[in-house]
Parts: sequence; C-alpha cells; structure tokens
Amino acid sequence: MNAGILGLGKYVPEKVVTNLDLEKILDTNDEWIRTRTGIQERRIAREDEHSSDMAYEAAKQALENSGISPEQIGLILVATITPDRAFPSVACQLQDRLGAINAAAMDVSAACSGFIYALATAKLYVESNTYDYVLIVGVEKLSKITDWKDRNTAVLFGDGASAAVVGKVSEGRGILAFELGADGTGGKYLHMNDEDFIYMNGREVFKFAVRQMGATALSVLEKAGLSKEDVDFLVPHQANIRIMEAARERLELSEDKLSKRIHKYGNTSSSSIGIALKDELDEGKIKDDDIVVLVGFGGGLTWGGAVIRWGK
Repeated sequence: MNAGILGLGKYVPEKVVTNLDLEKILDTNDEWIRTRTGIQERRIAREDEHSSDMAYEAAKQALENSGISPEQIGLILVATITPDRAFPSVACQLQDRLGAINAAAMDVSAACSGFIYALATAKLYVESNTYDYVLIVGVEKLSKITDWKDRNTAVLFGDGASAAVVGKVSEGRGILAFELGADGTGGKYLHMNDEDFIYMNGREVFKFAVRQMGATALSVLEKAGLSKEDVDFLVPHQANIRIMEAARERLELSEDKLSKRIHKYGNTSSSSIGIALKDELDEGKIKDDDIVVLVGFGGGLTWGGAVIRWGK
C-alpha cells in the first residue's frame, strides 16, 4: 500500500504586514510588489515566537485532523532553515512538547523544497514498514534572517508553519511518485550571507525556478505513469506569481487548477506548500481521488516534486 497524507495542519502568526506598511520603511510601493511577485501581505512572528512554537501549533492540528495520537508517531521530520538554535533540533523540541515519546526526530535542511524532501522521506519510511506514522513539518521564521533594509528581499518573505501526518492509505491512493534534486553550484545565487541575512540573485533564481518547476512537474508525472491531462490541481511553492504561472502553463492547466496563496502569506519557504494545500482542502478545491501535483524549489539549489492521488 502507498503512503499518503492522513491529516494536515497549519499555523500563521497574527501580525499582518502589508505592502503599504513596507512602503513606509523601504524605497518600494504596493503596485511594484504586487505586479512582480503577487504578494499583498505577509505574516510576521512576534520576537518571542519561535519556529518550534509555530511547528507545535501546526503539528497539533495535523494530529487532530488525522486521528493519530502523538504516541503513535514513529518519526518526526521538521523541514526548516530557521531553527530556534543549532541544537537541539526543532524536531526534538517538538517531540518533547507533543509527548511523542516513541518518535525519533530530526530536522531536514532543503530550504523551500524542505516540505517535499520531508514528504518523500516519510513515504519511504512508511512503505518500508519502518514506521506506521511519520509527522512532517515545514516551518520558517524568515523574518529573523531578512534584511529589512534590502528592498529586493524584504518584500518577499513571511513566517508560518504547516504539518502533515503520513501513513498508509487505501489501494491506489497516496503519494504515487516523487522526485528530488539539487545543484550545489547554484548555491551562490540564494544563500545566507556573512551577516546572517538572506541573499538572493533574483534574476538567476527566477530563471532557474521557471525552468526547473515545470520540468520537475512533468518528470514526476511520468514517473507516476500519468500525463499533464490527468492533473486536477497544482500546488507549487508560493515564491512568485510569475514562476507559479509558468509552471501552470507548462502543464497546460486552467487558472482555477492553480493554488495561489502567495498574496496572503508571501514566500514562507518550507511551510508554503503545506499551508497552500491546507487552505485549498479547507475550501473544497481538492477532493478524494483528485490527482494533485506538488512542486517546489529552494536555496541549495534544491528542487522536488510529488504526485498524490488524494484521499485516505
């Protein structure tokens, strides 16, 4: 039997920072941000609100929605580039707070591709019968590594968390295929600089993302024995509306089949795919037996994709 997603959760901080708010501190404006990125606002965590706090809220919700208890979880995987500290890992902190006494725990560092990396890893552990249930979390407090004086990056990022419980699902459903990739030679285009802030060469990252997102989506569909005509919904990493639209066009999908949540949250890195997926499910846009494609890219450079036939 395939592994699949049994329940989802998400958490975003209360504080909303709009483009108009950023106009007051940066040489930018709302129209410029919206037309180039699709972002209208983003959520920013409190100073005393950490990645482990946001991860906990999303994880609690995912466990509740899946009907799985913390004691049943065999492994916790937290995808993040903004841990509270170098160690203990966010996953270990989460294991403690949830009371997941039987779970191994580790963090995964693949930047914005982290949710896909964690999902693929969970699938392998579940299908090999190593663990019955794996809890995966994507969480970022990007506000703490954003240079708020750099208008090229400060307008892009937000904070948040998403979580999923992965376990076995009924025949024919679940994660049908995945693809992971990396190109370390591109790390210079998107990385943490010597001042511990995000650095991005926007032009190079844009070119890479437009090329790779579409290619990965098509490749992972082929691995699943499917074609682009089979796709019911596309949930891409919410990085930039133009990159997301390019992936949609590559799959020849109508606009209503593309998840667009970037206007509300900005780029939340490893949490973005899970947050978008949860919102689409809550609004009834994804139904049982729909073919859903998840695809993302991130610093490293990394990328990943997955095809899911939705349902338990």
